[in-house]
Amino acid sequence: MDQKKYIRAATLLLISFWVVSASYTQSLRVFISVDMEGITGIVHGDQVSGTGGDYNIARKWMTEDVNAAVRGALDAGAKEIIVNDSHGDMRNILISDLDSSATLITGSPKPLSMMQGIDENIDAAIFLGYHAKAGTKDGVLDHTISSSTVYSIKINGIEMPELGINALVAGCFNVPVVLIAGDKAVCEQAREILGEKISTVAVKDGIGRYAAKTLSLQKSHQIIRQQVKDALLKYKQIKPYKLNPPYRFELTYLRSSQADMAMLLPNVKRIDARAVQIESDDFIVGFKFLRALIVLGREN
Repeated sequence: MDQKKYIRAATLLLISFWVVSASYTQSLRVFISVDMEGITGIVHGDQVSGTGGDYNIARKWMTEDVNAAVRGALDAGAKEIIVNDSHGDMRNILISDLDSSATLITGSPKPLSMMQGIDENIDAAIFLGYHAKAGTKDGVLDHTISSSTVYSIKINGIEMPELGINALVAGCFNVPVVLIAGDKAVCEQAREILGEKISTVAVKDGIGRYAAKTLSLQKSHQIIRQQVKDALLKYKQIKPYKLNPPYRFELTYLRSSQADMAMLLPNVKRIDARAVQIESDDFIVGFKFLRALIVLGREN
């Protein structure tokens, strides 16, 4: 091939790539669910509780991780970015420091909890600051929804971390989860449940439950921004996570008294002393019922 033909072919290839990339992102809408335990540098309950001495600085780190993800989404051409504060009372992100390109959903309770803001018009979801399920070795601040209530949650026989439950909510709206950021343990669980195509960012490597080897904030933000951009540019390659109905939600409480309270509600089946089960053909209905059972258990 002579030089002119080579240049022409290369130019056409670049134009084709640009057209495909532009078609992916010309109206890209991104949803970001943000928990706190998996944020860069966080390793202790003192940092994630409103009464903790290190809470205010940890809120700043949380907001900075979010901004890195928002800027990665902008780099990928996102036209709308919805950020849902998903930790505790869900009033953690500092809106005064949040990138102005994002819209923030804050406060609780919310009908879809950590997934409030997801709908069928969202193109891709990102989970930021996520943590491993309860009982995970070297999982920083590991738990499943409520550390005072939940021993484990299974859906259709699969034990789920929060990322799995929330990915199924996204799947109800045909939205793929394209990236998860948190500690090394949650990244491993994300690949196990959602598949190897999911992009992961391990911002720290747990050393037990209350310690970790962590990236610097600057390095973490660089990686989050780049990986979010890369994941969104190929979001159509990721399929939404779904299971087949009926959906069987099995909740194992920490104490039998919590299961006693659950039996006050209709359509709840007792599995054993601490475990109950509900079933639904509608995942969102079952999800909301599960949330109610967890809240009920907190009273005992």
